[in-house]
Amino acid sequence: MRSSLARYDEHREPPDRPAGRRAGSGRTPPEDSVFLSLSPERARVLAFIAARTSGVTVIVVVAVVLATLLSAGSAMTGASGAIAAGWLAVHQVPLVIGKASLSLLPLLPTGVVMWFVARDCARAVEPDASRADLGWIVGAALAGPLVITAVCLAVAEDASAVVALQPPATLAAFGWVGGLHLVAAVAGIASRRNPLREQLFAVLPDWVAPGARAALRALLRLLLVAAAVTVVSLLAHWSRLGDTYAAAGNVGGVLGLTLLSAAYLPNVAIDVTGLLVGADVHIGPGALSVFSVAGAPVPGLPILAAVPTGPAAGWWPVLLLAPAAVGVWTGMDCARTSYDEIRAPWATLTAAGLSAVAMAVLGGLAGGTAGSFGHIGPAVGLTVALTFAWLAIPGLVGLVCARWFLPSAGPATLVGDGYADEGDGYLYDEYGYDDDGADGYYDDGYDDYDDAGVVDGDVVEGELVEEQPALADAPSGSGPDDLDESADIVDAEVVEADLPDGGATGGR
Repeated sequence: MRSSLARYDEHREPPDRPAGRRAGSGRTPPEDSVFLSLSPERARVLAFIAARTSGVTVIVVVAVVLATLLSAGSAMTGASGAIAAGWLAVHQVPLVIGKASLSLLPLLPTGVVMWFVARDCARAVEPDASRADLGWIVGAALAGPLVITAVCLAVAEDASAVVALQPPATLAAFGWVGGLHLVAAVAGIASRRNPLREQLFAVLPDWVAPGARAALRALLRLLLVAAAVTVVSLLAHWSRLGDTYAAAGNVGGVLGLTLLSAAYLPNVAIDVTGLLVGADVHIGPGALSVFSVAGAPVPGLPILAAVPTGPAAGWWPVLLLAPAAVGVWTGMDCARTSYDEIRAPWATLTAAGLSAVAMAVLGGLAGGTAGSFGHIGPAVGLTVALTFAWLAIPGLVGLVCARWFLPSAGPATLVGDGYADEGDGYLYDEYGYDDDGADGYYDDGYDDYDDAGVVDGDVVEGELVEEQPALADAPSGSGPDDLDESADIVDAEVVEADLPDGGATGGR
């Protein structure tokens, strides 16, 4: 077992390597015997995972804080406290500024950080990585941000004497930062083929993986529809959008409001998704749904100009067709990617259940307290229940339609659709890894031997020869070698295999 996490592009193992030890053969490799020691190559990869995303995040936060203070003409006295608060806000740690509690934090920066962490962890995973290797990757992904969090907590404690920033609870800060980076690291590792993932898939039912992929696609579709509805509502309330920008003051204020609105766009999309499934979105003492509107003041962000203020229009319930259509589409996806039947729709129900769980997590992250405006966010419980209903019931309809009108639909027909290997090789393709063979790393020197037709050490060469016209037209009984008109002539020859070691015929 290699002790390095780096990918070996030019490494080739000897031809006499035992077949059972081939990379990617599905056999779990032994645990790394150097778990407590670090090679220089492994240390470099782990340091990259620990430092890159966290370091870039700190640099961006510092740049944004300094640009904001300079554009506002403020003193640099509270710059350190603002930088610490920015790092904590990126990781959804609730803050208290003065007497105002702020737990409604933008999700776009959080999502970008998690995506980079997942990508770095995914690139460090090898197909035959041991559990020790995966443990090192997760540990590196957590070490860097937790160290920076400890520094930010100390800075916030010191800055609280100068600025109106109360230091957050230590346990909550470490919990949010560690939890988000842990989820990102696990997601990145799970996106790559490795023995631990294969063991997990081996014990899970066949309908779990296609159900999970269908749930991800269903969530993306719902969020895309919600984003489209938000854009249409912004265009419909264009005058209010202009009034919001009029209060910005200067170009710096306009740019700041635009960036802040973009950062809160995922929050708004999740809230609108709750509206699309029929749930309420709470805005302080007010509420909003496709059936009614109870007005309440909202923060002065341009993105929130999309919030309607008048009574609910009579056509708004038509928006409920969107989750119904997504549910039918999800059921058809499950019919094409799994063995779901009308009496056993387990992948379809799994997709609905996982989507509901994901909406519970996203709804909790998208909502929070915004100072004097109160709590803003979706009704999480109702959103979860309605999401499951809209994806399960119409999903069953889509499954039934697919089974009745597309009887041949199933996993065997998915090679051209892209579902068969979805989740296994897309990250390999993205970063240029070779995922054509079973191992993904050592195809060049060995697949030629595998594809040569070696059977028990011999190579069988055969040729099917069609009847010659003269022979076919010859009458029966015209000679000692009578030929049947309908017979084919098979010319076969058995030769010894030319193996790389020269003459051995017992396999590799």
